[in-house]
Amino acid sequence: MEKTPLNQDHRAGGARMVDFGGWEMPLHYGSQIEEHHAVRRDAGMFDVSHMCAVDVAGREARAFLGRLLANNVDRLTVPGKALYSTMLNPDGGVIDDLIVYFIDDERFRVVVNAGTAVKDLAWMNARLAEWALAVELTPRRQGAGALAMIAVQGPQARQQVWRVLPEARAASEALKPFFAADAGDLFIARTGYTGEDGYEITLPAERASALWQALAEAGV
Repeated sequence: MEKTPLNQDHRAGGARMVDFGGWEMPLHYGSQIEEHHAVRRDAGMFDVSHMCAVDVAGREARAFLGRLLANNVDRLTVPGKALYSTMLNPDGGVIDDLIVYFIDDERFRVVVNAGTAVKDLAWMNARLAEWALAVELTPRRQGAGALAMIAVQGPQARQQVWRVLPEARAASEALKPFFAADAGDLFIARTGYTGEDGYEITLPAERASALWQALAEAGV
């Protein structure tokens, strides 16, 4: 199975590890009820590094995504704005659902699901070759430039993130839901994966363990 950069942190924390779409992921750390209450009443964190961020760059990036996705990327005009969409096959069947973030007119970030990432990337590369557009696709899940993703969710999640990452507060405090912002080498989104408020923090894979431990020490 594939492993995220936080695999050893999960094991050290006593997680029950399971196969999730070919990735060894933590199912729980003991009491699922306690974990549920932590997220609903305070703050909990989730390793979502198995999801795949794909950077889409180039002067025809918007045109490429406009043909690739079912939703209208022309609605993305404010930096950081996110859009939920699907990729469809020629018969209208769903290949995957995903989120695309607008960075600027030549840079977007698409986040696809873990179990479909290989299929998604093959489809995206095939369409790029077919349409011959000036676009570069860069998956960021493994290898050089790999990213990790930690979601911190719950009523106190934002305050806990600022406590651990005070340098990120200026960029993230004013974020509205379904927006993201750069804070140094952090990409902080407020998309809401669990139904509670919070942030999804994308960062270099080599920094993930330190952030995970710092959040845990802060009480997340």
